[in-house]
Amino acid sequence: MKNSPIRALSFAATWIGLLACSSAGTRYQDATMDFGSIKAVAILPFANLTQNSAAGERVRDVFGNMLLATGAVYVLPQGEVARAIVRLNLATPTTPSVEEVTKLGSLLKVDAVISGVVKEYGEVRSGSSSANVVSASVTLYETATGKIVWSASSTRGGVGFWDRMFGGGGAPVNNVTEQVGDDLINKLFK
Repeated sequence: MKNSPIRALSFAATWIGLLACSSAGTRYQDATMDFGSIKAVAILPFANLTQNSAAGERVRDVFGNMLLATGAVYVLPQGEVARAIVRLNLATPTTPSVEEVTKLGSLLKVDAVISGVVKEYGEVRSGSSSANVVSASVTLYETATGKIVWSASSTRGGVGFWDRMFGGGGAPVNNVTEQVGDDLINKLFK
C-alpha cells in the first residue's frame, strides 16, 4: 500500500486536468462587439471534411434556415451569396480573408458573414452498434473590419450507452443535424 498516496495524487491530478479541459468551452465571443447591430448576414459555403460530398451544403442549409427562423437576423438567400462569390472571384469562399469579408459586406450590404466547416457527418460504428453523428464549427465575421467576433462548434449524435446495450441505431442524420444547428444558435444568442 506504499503506492496509495501516489495513486491518490495521480487521481486528483487527472480530475483537475479534466475539469480544466472541460471549462475551456467550444465558444468564442468578442466582448466588445454589439451583436444587436447585426441585422443581415450572408452564409458562405461550408467546408466539408467528411466522406459525404453533400454534407457541407446540408449543414449550411439547416443552420441557415434555423437562424432565419429565429427572426433575429435576415439571412441572404444562397443564390445571392453565390453570385457575389463569383463576382468577387473568391478563390476559397470557405475560408475568406479579411479583405474578402469586407468586400462581401459592402457588395451584399450585410453586417456579418458566416463561414463554417463540417468535420463529421453520417454513420459511426462502435462494436456492433452504429448511429449518426454530426460535428460542425461556425465563425461569424463583422464586415466593417473583417474581424472574427464569434465562433463555436458542436458535435451531436454518436453511439450512446443505450445503443450499445440494446443495439439501437440512433437518431436520423437530419435530426442530429438540427440538434447541431440548435446548439450553435443557442451559443450565438447566449
